[in-house]
Amino acid sequence: MKTRTILGILAVLLFLFLLGTAFWGYGLKTEKEQLISEKTSLSKQLGEIEILKLDLEAEVDSLESAYYSLADENESLQESLKSEKARVRRRDQRIKSISNALAKEQTDNGTEINDLRSQIQGLLASKSALESSIFSLRSENDSLRNMTVGLTKDLGKAREDNLAMANLNRSMEGELDRLTLANFKASAFNVEFLKRNSKKVTSKSRRAKKVKVSFDLTSVPQEYQGVRPVYLVITDEKATPIKLKEPITAQVVVNGQTQNISAAAAKEVNVQKSQRISFSHDLDEKLSSGYYRISIYTDIGLLGATNFRLR
Repeated sequence: MKTRTILGILAVLLFLFLLGTAFWGYGLKTEKEQLISEKTSLSKQLGEIEILKLDLEAEVDSLESAYYSLADENESLQESLKSEKARVRRRDQRIKSISNALAKEQTDNGTEINDLRSQIQGLLASKSALESSIFSLRSENDSLRNMTVGLTKDLGKAREDNLAMANLNRSMEGELDRLTLANFKASAFNVEFLKRNSKKVTSKSRRAKKVKVSFDLTSVPQEYQGVRPVYLVITDEKATPIKLKEPITAQVVVNGQTQNISAAAAKEVNVQKSQRISFSHDLDEKLSSGYYRISIYTDIGLLGATNFRLR
């Protein structure tokens, strides 16, 4: 019984020993692996430090080369500085010598120099005055030249306009002599173009908004007196009536022939022996610049006409 008990105890102790040995061996294995890992890491860091050491050595070599180069350059600059200082001293001495000579010369010739300076200043003042006069004359000449060119153009345009108006009047006079009645004619025409909502007269087409026309009937024979329709017709230089929103169409007899007209205004007038008749018409559309004709008709013919120009 004792022997079996002892053997069992020995077996348990042996098992425990083997188990402890296994744990100890496992611990040694883990520690070994950790040491191997640390060794690898240290080897890697050592390699990086070695590379850094090589880079630093190269940089130190480069800095040493730069230092020696700068030292040589500094020595060269020191030599140049010494040379430049010596040159400056020589220059200062020369300047001082020249200044002394000039001072002596100025002292000797002071009066003459002052006289020359006064003369020079007088000449400069005269030159400035002459330049101002020349500039003023040139400006005045340019202004006069431009004015002359403008006046020449205006004169040429006025001559052309007068010639055109004269031709138009001659043409109209011949036509009136042929078409108007012998003793029943309109005369002393007055034509005015007015601005919008204003009594101011204008000759500019873009501003003309209203036209006022007046004329005389004088020495009208008894046979033509009485109530008659009178028409105001406005045409351009091509005898085309101006544009009207509500044109007044009528038929009149001119030299025995019936003629259709498109009037801007019309009124019944009790024609007497002598009287002045007036018309007023608001323009429906803006007129273009150019020549126009105002004609006055009655049922039995053309009483008269006049030409005008809008700019």
